[in-house]
Amino acid sequence: MGTDVLVVGGAGVDTIVRVAALPVPLADSHVVPPIELMVGHTGSGVALGCHRLGLAVRFVDVIGDDHEGRLLLDRFTAEGLPFDHVVHASGTRRAVNLVDEAGTRMSFYDPRHPDDLAPDPALWRGILAGGTRHVHASIMPWTVRALEDAAAAGATTSTDLHDWDGHNPHHVPFARAADIVFVSGSRLQGMEDAVVADVLDRGRARLVVVMDGARGSRVTVRDGGAFAVRAVELDDRPVVDSNGAGDAYVSAFLQAWLAGADAREAARAGSVAGAWACGTAGTHTSLIDRDELARQLG
Repeated sequence: MGTDVLVVGGAGVDTIVRVAALPVPLADSHVVPPIELMVGHTGSGVALGCHRLGLAVRFVDVIGDDHEGRLLLDRFTAEGLPFDHVVHASGTRRAVNLVDEAGTRMSFYDPRHPDDLAPDPALWRGILAGGTRHVHASIMPWTVRALEDAAAAGATTSTDLHDWDGHNPHHVPFARAADIVFVSGSRLQGMEDAVVADVLDRGRARLVVVMDGARGSRVTVRDGGAFAVRAVELDDRPVVDSNGAGDAYVSAFLQAWLAGADAREAARAGSVAGAWACGTAGTHTSLIDRDELARQLG
């Protein structure tokens, strides 16, 4: 059987610290609820989310021979998610995420790996050769090569630029190389239209999706105009923790789009999945499945 979605890069572990409010007042110490260590990061979220939605998913990355790496392996094995990986001495990526009582989070990201790390492309090329419909690349420096290989193999592609400011050169190759470009609206105020137009003018993107939390999402289709999709509030599922909401949005968007939905329908599915992810504490702790997504979409 071929692969529906190959996710390249972005495995890691989150340490979740719950605080009363952000920013945290300066003090020698704060008493907090139990601190949790759990599988997180963007590639993990997209791979797990697509897998839970019934897609045939493969996930590839570089991890460490450490406690965090074993947490990843245990979770992916338990979920039945195929995970091909190589080990590097720098260890497994990690982050410390502060989460306030409204569910807002602030993340302190430790990428671990050296900027010039370049795993053997055989890590993903063998999977591509076996038949892959779509490749989603996290923005590790080496993963842009997987987008290029995917395009050459005839697969569609996507990436998530996260809180890009429209200028940071690290993100530019990804913005140019993917068919669907997801980006957070958090740092684009006042220049969103210009940044979206630049991505479409200078890259291969068919769609640019700006995800903006409670303000909803905005989608621009090449030669097809732009539209907004409101954020979703789910009955009996208030916002507890926004960790992983963007990854859930991406997963459901891709599942719908690969099933033949148009961009508006895919964005609506993404909004529901993102809201669902906010309904439990922690990162990637509650992943919506296909039946529940269909029920929520009505």
